[in-house]
Amino acid sequence: MLTVSIDNLAINGGVPVRDLSLKPWPQWPIWDETEEEALLDVLHSGNWWSVYGKHGKAFEAEFAEYQEAKFATNCTNGTAALVVALRALGIGCGDEVIVPPYTFVATAGAVVEVGAIPVFADIDGDTLNIDPTKVEDAITPRTRAVIPAHIAGRPCDMDRILKIAKKHGIFVIEDAAQAHGATWNGKKVGALGDVGGFSFQASKNLNSGEGGIVVTNSEEIADAVWSVINVGRVRNGRWYEHPILGSNYRLGEFQSAILRTQMKRLPSQMEIRTANAAYLTRLLSEIPGIRLPFADPRITCHSYHLYTFRYDKSEFGGKSRDDFSKAMFAEGVEVDAGYVPLYKEGIFARFSSRKGSWCQVGRKIDYQNLEYPVCEQICKDSVWLDQFQLLGARSDMEDIAEAITKIQTAWTK
Repeated sequence: MLTVSIDNLAINGGVPVRDLSLKPWPQWPIWDETEEEALLDVLHSGNWWSVYGKHGKAFEAEFAEYQEAKFATNCTNGTAALVVALRALGIGCGDEVIVPPYTFVATAGAVVEVGAIPVFADIDGDTLNIDPTKVEDAITPRTRAVIPAHIAGRPCDMDRILKIAKKHGIFVIEDAAQAHGATWNGKKVGALGDVGGFSFQASKNLNSGEGGIVVTNSEEIADAVWSVINVGRVRNGRWYEHPILGSNYRLGEFQSAILRTQMKRLPSQMEIRTANAAYLTRLLSEIPGIRLPFADPRITCHSYHLYTFRYDKSEFGGKSRDDFSKAMFAEGVEVDAGYVPLYKEGIFARFSSRKGSWCQVGRKIDYQNLEYPVCEQICKDSVWLDQFQLLGARSDMEDIAEAITKIQTAWTK
């Protein structure tokens, strides 16, 4: 690279690596007349309700086959998928569920919603996923389940998690919201444990604006899931027969129709993301201070909902991660700082004080004063790139690496 001074940085008035008015990132979502035709098909059919429509049932079958699960049931969103899974397993008031502290609020929020108690276990700094050793340390006689979240589309260490769960007799609920198509040792995630949930929210690699699905290989669990989603009814039962407490979590026909078209795009999009991620990894591995996730050979497919790396400020003139993010934005490369420690969120302070909680039993945890050092460090130095940025050309990956090198060179002169 040519000699770079502080004044050359775009944040200081210099020319950016990437002029977004001339070279924008790929737009998301990607759609064409196929989605339009699918929506019109639902509109003109008059069957807008999934109970009578064809697309909802068809998508469930197609997604189950794609994800190598025996059963799949659509629901309103990824958060609902976790709530439904917990309720279907009979987990509720006073039960404990182990969750990671580095994830979207829904992973632990769903536990609170059913009256159970989220128990956090720290993550692994090389993977950003829950640390199986910490999971086992967190198990108590009240533990009913663990929810490993496949962050960024990178599968958790399912070998160890499943072994621990079997040893202690607890359920495994996979939060696969970011992991469509991801594989662990050649097997698709989601139904590796007892039950799993996916999200089809607008940012996800497979999306319908909003939506979710629950997958499992257990017919008994699948029937319980169906009942919770369908207002407590039972399959093949009477319409006004509600033997259990359920809710209306059904996904609509319009979203299902879009998902069927979007899923046809998913394999080719995954190939592009995978190739670009591999090339970007090669480029970034040569930059001091950029720490990439551990390359685990058991991860046979990373779905790359996010591309993540850790930022070492000592190799960037002591500048903070936030300074780095601002400089990257100015160079035309959008990055995200990612999550904050989940246990610090106000929802869990309210829950520990029993404010607004219908369940008043079980262990009280002082969430605000918890410390999980790996999570807290990750929240200070992790950097995310979005999945749609990996849908561009190899030259786009070169722009990302060039922007980082340019910033580093200017800050370390």
